[in-house]
Amino acid sequence: KMFLLLAETFQALGDTSRIQIIWTLSQGELCVGDIAELLEMSQPQVSHHLRTLRNLHLVKRRKDGRTSYYSLDDEHIECLLKSGIEHVEDLMK
Repeated sequence: KMFLLLAETFQALGDTSRIQIIWTLSQGELCVGDIAELLEMSQPQVSHHLRTLRNLHLVKRRKDGRTSYYSLDDEHIECLLKSGIEHVEDLMK
């Protein structure tokens, strides 16, 4: 079960748009509209990706009235992102 969940996590992070959303949320909590604007994506696209990321507990949602705000689920997600970036930067040297 653990390796299946790990594989699903890496599979979700294997999408460029989802990585960009994770990167954006590593800077702080945002609503769907702000994420869509920052990444020049449609709100339905962002919502779809956020649903996938939420299902895997990579991001969490906080509702304030009718607006939902998203943030990284915990510090492990940011560590995964930073480790991946460091790995890629080393490859690019």
